[in-house]
Amino acid sequence: MNNTELADILLPDSTMTPAQYETKYPPRKAGIITRFAPSPTGYLHIGGLLAALVEERIAHQDGGIFYLRIEDTDKKREVENGVSAIIEAFSGFPIVFDEGPVDETNEKGAYGPYVQSRRKAIYQAYCKELLRQGKAYTCFLSEAELEGMKKDQEKSGVKTGCYGRWARHRDITPDDAKARIERGEPYVFRLRSSGSDIRRIEFTDAIRGRIEMPENDFDIVLLKTDGLPTYHFAHAVDDHLMRTTHVIRGEEWLSSVPVHLELFASLGFNAPVYAHISPIMKEDGTSRRKLSKRHDPEAAVHFYHEAGYPVSSVIEYLMNFIDTGYEEWRAKNPLLPVNDFRIDLSRMSVSGGLFDMQKLASVSQDVISRTTAEDVYESALTWAKRYDSPLADILTQRRELMLSIFASGRGGPKARKDIAKWSDIPSLYDHFITDDLNMPSPMHEVLVSAECRRLLSFIHERVANTATIDSAFVQGILKDAQKEIGVKGKALYHPIRYALTARESGLDLDAIFMILGKERTLSRLKNALEG
Repeated sequence: MNNTELADILLPDSTMTPAQYETKYPPRKAGIITRFAPSPTGYLHIGGLLAALVEERIAHQDGGIFYLRIEDTDKKREVENGVSAIIEAFSGFPIVFDEGPVDETNEKGAYGPYVQSRRKAIYQAYCKELLRQGKAYTCFLSEAELEGMKKDQEKSGVKTGCYGRWARHRDITPDDAKARIERGEPYVFRLRSSGSDIRRIEFTDAIRGRIEMPENDFDIVLLKTDGLPTYHFAHAVDDHLMRTTHVIRGEEWLSSVPVHLELFASLGFNAPVYAHISPIMKEDGTSRRKLSKRHDPEAAVHFYHEAGYPVSSVIEYLMNFIDTGYEEWRAKNPLLPVNDFRIDLSRMSVSGGLFDMQKLASVSQDVISRTTAEDVYESALTWAKRYDSPLADILTQRRELMLSIFASGRGGPKARKDIAKWSDIPSLYDHFITDDLNMPSPMHEVLVSAECRRLLSFIHERVANTATIDSAFVQGILKDAQKEIGVKGKALYHPIRYALTARESGLDLDAIFMILGKERTLSRLKNALEG
């Protein structure tokens, strides 16, 4: 029996040949082809969103194609409705997939299936060809044998894994393999590596530049006992057939490049351009660590949806991680759409950016300050309908009041910057929404002075005798109060603000008077005088 006969026996379901798949999935005419390829094993990490943003921009800024591929060959870790969860996590973000799954069962594009578990026959066809060429073999090492081999290697002080003389079945004959299979022994297919760790490979990483690493000499698994591929093998087959030109992924995959380059060479494929993104870091005491799914709620993309950060704010913040030239560009172009900026992978940091929630809040405040009152209202209402029903009721029932609050101080070179996320709205503006003010005791001490009572009485009288409260009226009574009461600066503004809002800071006084209106203003001044 020869390798071809053994391949036909072991992989009978792969009826199409690699040549036929090459015809079915021809080279594309578009230039740059990128992909986002998550596993449906949990929520989308903020680092995954950053990678997807890079991949989408690199493709689309040059008229290329960006597609979604689901890598679900690890069935033990897969979660229910994992594909839908990934797609939902991208909701609202300006990341458009030209091809790929659109829900758990449907997809778009001519290079699918885009879910790896549905591509089993394709992987088997290419594994079958490697088996025929003698570049792959059947391995019958059990878990116990592999564990024993690992312990022996550790005792000998050599690297652990299946390679060289430790790859005990790499020279097994087709007849021996057939006999073992007929006895019911489980097996996997392994690559018969031609590499040597004493030789070096060189490649150019689009972010990190020229890199030199040892060749791969491990006989890695291609197909597991269930017939599904390992990540490494599926990566090579899929990226080739889907015609991926640039593989942009996390730094943790950098060590796998020698394996992947050998796989591409063994399969007769041209390798893509690789770019490895540094992880998002977080300060932990005096040191830094990776932003963790287990320990950091802000690691999950759904955290930002639930907290009410506008999508545009998150994107704006992430752009500073992606390209070191972005901050300067934004300063010069404050009103241009983010997609007008052209990403350059060579300007991406290789050390890993530090994630700072305070910086995100500042960026978000700046983004929201440039948004119209109507858009703030509609965005906040859309969010509240899903995540905060009491706020949704307030926004719906008191629309004009909320619009007047959002409109105050908006626009101009010194726009008000107080809202960082939609969930801030109740705490920022509760003194306008409710008349049940919780006056802190230090403010009471300010309001009981004789001078303060004269001031508030003066303001109360003037408001009571006016028909209209507008900015001109408010500025007028403030000027008159300076003359009549003899106060100015903090002694003038703070007591009035305390009485009307129970706060030390906030909107301008004229905005506060106008938002409250005559009756509510009089009521609060009266309460302060009587309190």
